[in-house]
Amino acid sequence: MRVRRIWAVVLRQLYLYRRSLPRLLEVFYWPMVDLLLWGFVSLYLQRASADIPSFVIYFLGALILWDILFRAQQGISVSFLEDMWARNLINIFASPLKIGEYILGLVFISILKVCIAFLVMSTLAWLFYSFSIFKLGIALIPLVLNLMAMGWAVGIFTMALILRFGQEAEVLAWAVAFLFMPFSAVFYPVSTLPLLLQRIAYLIPSAHVFEGMRILINDKTLSLAHLSAATLLNLLFLSASTIFFIRIYQLVKKKGILPKIGE
Repeated sequence: MRVRRIWAVVLRQLYLYRRSLPRLLEVFYWPMVDLLLWGFVSLYLQRASADIPSFVIYFLGALILWDILFRAQQGISVSFLEDMWARNLINIFASPLKIGEYILGLVFISILKVCIAFLVMSTLAWLFYSFSIFKLGIALIPLVLNLMAMGWAVGIFTMALILRFGQEAEVLAWAVAFLFMPFSAVFYPVSTLPLLLQRIAYLIPSAHVFEGMRILINDKTLSLAHLSAATLLNLLFLSASTIFFIRIYQLVKKKGILPKIGE
């Protein structure tokens, strides 16, 4: 691993954002729209129902945390698409840059995107709804880290599918994360799901994170059971997705598909 090579990947992605309004909108605009839209919806629902006094807290907390997972995944998969659209993949993989260094570079880009989106959403939530995600305290850190880890795992898996199937699979960069959303119990407890789906949900790290968030809001304590489960599952997800990507890369390289990707 060479830090200079990883930094080269990061720098290359950052240059793309310098004079690109659409790319800047992706970082700032959509998190802002999401928070404003769903924030006012949650305020309306809270006022309409006296039985749900903490609805805004649950909803906004879940919305901000879900965006962390989504931005982490986007930071990997969309950055990979940028290289594919620029017909730059063959140059990257023909260089001395190692696969691990390339992935780490994309991970750092995703961290930057997550930090910006998190700052925007947290500030707006405080300004418009008097809600501070930081009230969750230091226990927020392991929850955020687990969501980022799952986002990276999903992003690497998506990247492998795009590498294998090319432009036909581009839509997966935006769609895959949302496939996990119903099972992640983002806006409702896992117990709301049918029994079979509950079992599936508990095999997904994000479900444990959002269950942990609700316990943290209600009881002011971090559930070590959910935190441990999320961490172990994320280690499994990250390992499996990385191995899958490496296998796909080797297959694509062997079959000579790499130069044709993006055509």
